[in-house]
Amino acid sequence: MRYEQRAYARVKFLELMAELYENEFEDFFHRLICSRYPDFLDVRTAGSLGDMSADGLTLHSRKLYACYAPQTVKPSKIRKKFNGDLAGALAKRSGQFDTFVFVHNDRRGVHPEVTVMLSEAATSTPALLFEQMGSRRLWHECMQLDQVIAEDVLRCEIPIKEMTFGIGMDDLEPLLKQLQELRTSSDPLMPLPDVPVEKLDFNRLEGEAREDLLRGMRQAHLVDAFYAGSMRELEHDEVARGFRVYYEQVRRHWADPEDVLWQLQMYVLGNAQPQPKVLRAALVVLAHFFGRCDIFEAPPAGWQPGIGISA
Repeated sequence: MRYEQRAYARVKFLELMAELYENEFEDFFHRLICSRYPDFLDVRTAGSLGDMSADGLTLHSRKLYACYAPQTVKPSKIRKKFNGDLAGALAKRSGQFDTFVFVHNDRRGVHPEVTVMLSEAATSTPALLFEQMGSRRLWHECMQLDQVIAEDVLRCEIPIKEMTFGIGMDDLEPLLKQLQELRTSSDPLMPLPDVPVEKLDFNRLEGEAREDLLRGMRQAHLVDAFYAGSMRELEHDEVARGFRVYYEQVRRHWADPEDVLWQLQMYVLGNAQPQPKVLRAALVVLAHFFGRCDIFEAPPAGWQPGIGISA
């Protein structure tokens, strides 16, 4: 899909997340994950057996999914649901899974109670891995669908026409706002951190694109500061995953590295003309995830410019 189509699909996805609860949310989850993973089993209830404490299983990755999508989020009910599903899965499906995934519909991110429960469960049940899947991760799965399947999952037609969107990823708005404020108080001429310049060479990033990233790298530490603290680490990882997913898609359709960077810039800002200070903040974000190797390719060990190999 083109950028405008993905942006339109994002709007429709958010509209669905705002109105799907309980069984309707579970139906959407089944529809999406079945489209993404051929080995996914969408477990339905069956009389007195129920669903045997699983809303879905993947055969190869051995993940068990437990959905929770209430209309009103209450910490006490989240804990009761999580603990009940985990205990039931351990009792009824022992040996069938290695990872327990708690799927929820909280559009604002990960509820603090969920992070606490995941940490406690990982400590008390070291034989299992634990994950959460909220709106960000569900959208990352949607992004990897082709247009026809995405239309079926989202239950809408995705038109092919030019549209203008003033913001790319709304999850990044708080980060962009803070960067605009912090950049004015930080030293724009501070020395560059230890950046692998070879990565810029390996990815053939030259001219203005290279200068944009280098300028952004001087203040990329501000992004780390924004995500500092245990409550934001999970969000940081999810945003990074989104960048990686989108980068891999863009790379398949755009050969010129400058075009790839342009597409990633739209991922952050949308395709409307941004204000200069917003654009500079976005370049800091891109420089941060470039340095983390979530976007563009890291050169292989021992690579040197001029040996005839590039990304």
